[in-house]
Amino acid sequence: MSSSDKKDRWFSPGVLGIGSASFFSDVGHEVPTSLLPSLLTSMGSPAAALGLIEGVANAAAGLAKLAGGPIADDPARRRQVAVGGYISTAAFSSLIGVATAAWQVGAFRLAAWTARGLRVPARNALLADLVSPQSYGRAYGFERAMDNLGAIAGPLLALLLVSLIGVRDAILVSVIPGLLAAAAIWFAVRQPARFKSRQHRPFRITVAPLLRGGLGRLFLGLSAFELGNVAATLLILRATQSLTPQLGAQKATQAALALYTAYNIAATLISIPAGHFLDKRGAMPVLAAAPILFCAAFAAFIQGGLPLLAAGFVLAGLGIGCAETAQSSAVASLAPQTHRGSAFGLLAAMQSFGNLAASAMAGILWTVFSPATAFLYLALWMAVGAIAIIWANPKAPI
Repeated sequence: MSSSDKKDRWFSPGVLGIGSASFFSDVGHEVPTSLLPSLLTSMGSPAAALGLIEGVANAAAGLAKLAGGPIADDPARRRQVAVGGYISTAAFSSLIGVATAAWQVGAFRLAAWTARGLRVPARNALLADLVSPQSYGRAYGFERAMDNLGAIAGPLLALLLVSLIGVRDAILVSVIPGLLAAAAIWFAVRQPARFKSRQHRPFRITVAPLLRGGLGRLFLGLSAFELGNVAATLLILRATQSLTPQLGAQKATQAALALYTAYNIAATLISIPAGHFLDKRGAMPVLAAAPILFCAAFAAFIQGGLPLLAAGFVLAGLGIGCAETAQSSAVASLAPQTHRGSAFGLLAAMQSFGNLAASAMAGILWTVFSPATAFLYLALWMAVGAIAIIWANPKAPI
C-alpha cells in the first residue's frame, strides 16, 4: 500500500467512535425533545412555556458553543470536555422525566443544552485530529450522517417507549443511548491523534484572528447563509397548516411528521457523498449548492400542497446535509491548528444565532403578512447567501 493510500484511509476506529457518539446522543436527546410538548401539557403548562424553554435553552447552547471553542483549543481539555459534555447531556436530559413543574423542565433543559453546546467545538476539533486534511469531507460527512440518522431513530424510539412505559419513564430511559454516546466518545479520544500537544494553553476567547483572510471570508459567506436557515419546526408548521383543510388536523400532523422524517433521511443520504465530492473538488461547490437547494425548497413552501411540500422537505434535507458537512470541513481546513477549537466554536455559535434570527424574522413576516410572504423572503435571502458564498470562494489549503 502506497503512502498516499495510507493517508486516504479516513474511516478509522476514532472516526467510527465519534460518529457513533453523534448517533447515540441524538437518539438520546430526541426522545425528551419529542415528548416535551406532551409532558408540559400534562402539567397544565401553556404553549408559551414550551417556546420560552426552547428559546432560552437554544440561546444558552449558542453561548456555550462560543465559550467551548477556546477550551477546545487545548488538545488535552478538548478530550475532557467532549466526554464530560456527552455524560452531562445524557444525565440532564433524562432528568426531565422526574420534573413536576415547568420551571424544573426548563432548568434541566438549560443544563443539558449548555453541556451540549460546550462539547460541539471539542468534538469537531477531535475529528480533525484523527484524519488527514484530504479526508475531512468524508469524515465530517460520516459524522453528520450518523447525527441525522439519530434524528430519525430518536422520535421512533420515543413512540415505541411511550406505548410500552409512558412519557416520563421513556424520558428517563433516554439516558441509556446518551451514556452509550459517552462511551463511544471516550473510545474515540483514546485513539491516536495526528495533532498532539503536551503543553496546556490558557483559556482565551479568540475572534479577531479568525476573521482575517480566507477563513474570515468563509465566515462572512456562511453568516449570510445562516441568516436564512430557519428552524425545521417552521417547515413542519407550514406543512401542518397547509394540509389541515384537506386532511384534517390529526392526519395533517402525521403527514407533516412523515415529511420531516423524509427531510432527515435526505440529509443522512447526502452527507457522505457530499463529503466525498468536496474531498476531490473542494468545499466551495458543496457550500454554494446548499443555499441553492434551500432557495428551491422555500419556493416550494410558498405555494404549499402535498407534492410541493414533499419536494420542499427533501430539497431542504439535501441542503442541510450539504451545508453542515461542507462548513465543518472548510473550517477544519482553513483554521490554524492552534485556534481550531475557537474556529469551531465561532461556527457553532453563528449557526445557533443565525438560526434564531432567521426563525424570528420569518415568524414576524408569517404573523404580520402570510406564510407565503415568509417563505418568499427566505427564498430570496438564500439567493443572497449563494452569492455571498461564491464571493467568499473558500479554497482550503488541502
